[in-house]
Amino acid sequence: MSITAFEGQYEGEAAVWLKAGRYEAAILPGIGGNLICFRDTENGYRFLHEPGAAEMEAFKASPGIHGIPVLFPPNRYEDGEFPWNGQTYKFPVNEAATGNHLHGFLHTAAWEVEEFGSGKSESFVTVAIKVDETHPSYQYLPFKYTVKLRYTLGEATGLSQQLLVHNDGGELMPCLLAFHTAINAPFAPDSSPQDYRVKATIGERWELSERMLPTGAFQELTADEIALRDEGVNPFFAPMDNHYTAVPQNGRNRMELTDSKSGVTLVYDVGTSYKQWMIWNNGATEGFFCPEPQINLVNAPKVDLPADEIGLFGLKPGEFWEETSRLYVK
Repeated sequence: MSITAFEGQYEGEAAVWLKAGRYEAAILPGIGGNLICFRDTENGYRFLHEPGAAEMEAFKASPGIHGIPVLFPPNRYEDGEFPWNGQTYKFPVNEAATGNHLHGFLHTAAWEVEEFGSGKSESFVTVAIKVDETHPSYQYLPFKYTVKLRYTLGEATGLSQQLLVHNDGGELMPCLLAFHTAINAPFAPDSSPQDYRVKATIGERWELSERMLPTGAFQELTADEIALRDEGVNPFFAPMDNHYTAVPQNGRNRMELTDSKSGVTLVYDVGTSYKQWMIWNNGATEGFFCPEPQINLVNAPKVDLPADEIGLFGLKPGEFWEETSRLYVK
């Protein structure tokens, strides 16, 4: 079984490739530290929504719906305002339709490769980004911090992700983060979107305003959303840009996507620190959808609810925050 890690290219962009038996994956350090592909080469499965050659320029301009983009801080902030610890920071309003800031600063930034390599059963890569006064995003969110991502690939264990955030500065910093993970449906070459059923550990659906901001109230789940939580439903049953609480089942916080034709289920186990799910399916357009694990409620700093309930927390100077996730097949 071949197990290796090496520097190469993905559609002309610098990449680090991981291989372990039938699996391969690639990360783009220069474009947001985005894990851009995860494949089963024996069966022809492509689990993540990848940009083709013709899509690369659009992807580089807005790398939000391919691979696993890192959102820090994630999702929308009303009028670009981010109140924190007695100060209000002003983010650029980059979503004209809502007048909000969307998705933070790390998914478009360049990350550095710290190391890559392989062992007896797995290959791995670690990328990091260090933000201080010299980083362009510091003008909007003036905190010093380091974020590290380590991906490990094994034929028996699938693709694991270790995320580490460290406060390098001298004051309490916000720790708000999500992944805009884009999953193919179908991921198998001989299957159709109608062959797919998705389950997710959702709880309640947050009511969102016309500006896609939470009102603080909940809405009753539809029959299809109850199926999403319980037995599974087609990912494109209706247009979804919905925000839910996360309620672990059997101690796990996860999304499961089953291809009924092949009998294969892709599991996305994201860890219980992610207290929210955003699920987006591009207006019910078949092909891919985004089950997005999120630490915090959308617009959390401006929502008058208990901080622990909405995932609004900070790191003291020198503190770490860590979580792991895994994509695997069963």
